Amino acid sequence: MSSVATYNYTHSVTYVTDNILKSLKDIIVKSGMDPANFVNDWATNSLAIKTWLASEHLQQVILEVYDPTTNKLIIKWEISVVYNGTGSGDGSFWTDTEQLAYAIRKAGVVPSQAKYDVITRTKKGRPDVPGWGYVDFRSTEGMIKQSLGTTVEHNGLGAETAYWRKG
Repeated sequence: MSSVATYNYTHSVTYVTDNILKSLKDIIVKSGMDPANFVNDWATNSLAIKTWLASEHLQQVILEVYDPTTNKLIIKWEISVVYNGTGSGDGSFWTDTEQLAYAIRKAGVVPSQAKYDVITRTKKGRPDVPGWGYVDFRSTEGMIKQSLGTTVEHNGLGAETAYWRKG
């Protein structure tokens, strides 16, 4: 890989990481939840996402919103990574904040007692990142998945967003 392609890919990783994190923060805030824990973990979350995007091990960044008394999902947001021609692309970059804002409004405000976890799905063999390990996903049984399509794009590295709601 040439130094120009490496430079572009590094910028793509940074852009996509920043916009995945911003999207998650928007979901948290606009859904009526306190972003304090998320903001406090920003550096750790950023390091994990950047590391696994750069190594192409990251598959999804997930925000599970759940009822702490039952541990059952209220809503689940998935941001799936799309690797299209790593290091190449037409030079385009964008984030569809309007589409995300519309979906958040459509999904509605969550109950005041709701809690959330940020988790990831990665490929086997990923590099270790401090503070991250294996977790079980909460069940989506009885829920319906709504896809928003691509919401972040930078030189062929992108993210598609979807959410799971009660059926």
